[in-house]
Amino acid sequence: MRIPACLVILLFAFTVSAQTRVTIRSQKTILVRSGKIVRDFPEKKRASVTQPVFSGLSPSVLKQLRATLALKNIFGSTLNEYRSEAWLEEFSYEVHFNQQGILDIAYTQSGSGAYPDQQTKHFVIDLKTGRTINAAEVFVTSQSEKLAALLDSKLQAEIKQVLSETGDEGKSAYEGKSLKFEVKDLENFSIGPKGVTFLYDAGFPHVIQALQPDGQYLLSFADLKPYLRPEGKLGQFIR
Repeated sequence: MRIPACLVILLFAFTVSAQTRVTIRSQKTILVRSGKIVRDFPEKKRASVTQPVFSGLSPSVLKQLRATLALKNIFGSTLNEYRSEAWLEEFSYEVHFNQQGILDIAYTQSGSGAYPDQQTKHFVIDLKTGRTINAAEVFVTSQSEKLAALLDSKLQAEIKQVLSETGDEGKSAYEGKSLKFEVKDLENFSIGPKGVTFLYDAGFPHVIQALQPDGQYLLSFADLKPYLRPEGKLGQFIR
């Protein structure tokens, strides 16, 4: 029995709209450097770049997702730029959450110049649009100050713990610094099956990074209920 074309279209549309996750495979590229970089730094001849390749969503959403997470938008460099500079050693990613219409993905780059360094950047993506989810879309604006204050209490408790464990070294590292979790810091968050982890980067220089607070504060969806927009993307977790 032939299925009418209009029904095929409706079935396809239903399948796409019902998709709550994106299909991801890894693509690894080995960058091979030459010329002055290799002559000056033989150990820098190669660098590894592993990127996600997305599929399984509607064409328009995939196009936006790929644009949102284009390599240049992560740490500001293209493959050619990574190849032409000596710093990068490895670029990779890790998926933390990929269900219920949300993709949480973190990218990490590591390399060395005067000293080894590593940076991580998180993205929370709405899989219905392919765009990043910002704090205003998921948290109640009128409760933002209260939520920031709750997270600041966790930050201050962690700082107190660090200082108690590091003595004079810690006091020296924190001297003149005023660390506070503010409303603007609510933009930095990660989604997981247990709740939302808020991320705070104290920005300590490399020589004292080991003394900065870890800056990762998990709040369960139940704890976040007063602060979440019921109509927002995270509202589904408190219904």
